[in-house]
Amino acid sequence: MDSSEVTNTLEQAGHSHRGSVSSSVARHSEVLIYLVNNSIIQLSVEGLSSLTAGELARTVREVLRLPDQAYEVFSFWLTSPFLELQLKPKHCPYKLSRQWQDLLYRFTKCSAHDIVHDEPILQYRKNVFFPKSKEMQIKDKGILRLLYEEAKCNILEGRYPYDLEDCIQVGALACRIELGPFDQEQHNPAFLRGKIDLFLPTHLCKKHGGLLSAFRSRGARQQSYEEMLLESFRQLVDDAACEETEALKLLCHRYLQKCHLLLYYGSAMFTGQIDRPAQSFLQRNGRKSVTIAISLDGVSVMDSKEKCVLLALYFHELSWDYTSSEDEDSDDILWLEFDGEEGGAVVNKLLKIYSKQAELMSGMIEYCIDFNNASETPPAQDAVAAKPPKPAEKRGKLRRQSSVVCNRIQQLSTIDYVEEGKEIKRVKPKRAASFFTRQLSQGPAAYSAVEVAETLEQG
Repeated sequence: MDSSEVTNTLEQAGHSHRGSVSSSVARHSEVLIYLVNNSIIQLSVEGLSSLTAGELARTVREVLRLPDQAYEVFSFWLTSPFLELQLKPKHCPYKLSRQWQDLLYRFTKCSAHDIVHDEPILQYRKNVFFPKSKEMQIKDKGILRLLYEEAKCNILEGRYPYDLEDCIQVGALACRIELGPFDQEQHNPAFLRGKIDLFLPTHLCKKHGGLLSAFRSRGARQQSYEEMLLESFRQLVDDAACEETEALKLLCHRYLQKCHLLLYYGSAMFTGQIDRPAQSFLQRNGRKSVTIAISLDGVSVMDSKEKCVLLALYFHELSWDYTSSEDEDSDDILWLEFDGEEGGAVVNKLLKIYSKQAELMSGMIEYCIDFNNASETPPAQDAVAAKPPKPAEKRGKLRRQSSVVCNRIQQLSTIDYVEEGKEIKRVKPKRAASFFTRQLSQGPAAYSAVEVAETLEQG
């Protein structure tokens, strides 16, 4: 992401021969800017080949009638199903888009066909490095609406895993924002039936439906999703003295505040794989595809298929490193080290993430930690709404043990070990491991590092 390593990569790409300015580029060019809700802004610009993201941002702000604050809230991204990169104001979107094939080859496992045919879009969306706390201070309705739309799309698409109960609550807020105050005559299950996927994630509705729900509903009729959503919508009460414009601002703030409870809100997303735990003698372990979300607060590893959290760690709860592969066809590895349990004993756990984006992720983690250390407000206080646990305390068990936002350590294949004097006692499997020097460098840390040799055996 926005680390020095990625910056250098993008800048090198921008100055290679394929990114050179062609004499055939017209003086006036049409540019399509995509918002996260798939709406499009079409601009006619001059000097496209040398136009920077910062210069383009000024034009977009004028079109959307956003104040100058939007400059720090939003950024331009080059995105496709295979790779997402946030651009700095000095980057040239045109030149970098010309280098997309090179970037895919370096940072993804795309097939040759995908590399040739994939084409990125230019998105205008939230800046990863804009803190949650500052969102609560935003007064402009245009900026708030864009942030709300982006958060809503990420929940509906499953990029932000969220429990059904919470989706009902934020879905009701979305109903109020987009449909106006609750109207008993108009807002009924039939009215919402064809619009339910605009307010609730389709994958959640499917997961909680089907044969099992039919058995559960015997005896007492189970509420439909439309009925649950409408009931939550009906219970929303507006301040009678508040005008509609101000009411909508408050509703957007409430929506974002709910999303701030998610560690992965506002994250940069990366792709990778992890080892599956041993199943049986006859069943091969294989690997599971995962999405790695890195925010200003920490790192989350999510099951790409099931759309649930496997591991979520604040920066004070982990150490990390990455190792690069000498083989071009093999993946680099991002290592996450954190505290855990094995057989009732406290152990250190190592999670191995295979990804050609490991270097990007490592750079992103380091940049976020440096960014937090350099900011005036400590990172634990910066996200007021999220209320991360104090470093010296252990987190309690979640109320919902089946929650999609709950850590699923049992679904991870980790290297486990404990400190025994000055040596490492291997737990399972029998592999040597070291502790990484890359940690939160300032402030208290809940993570208890094990000091051993500085080499890592990749068994």
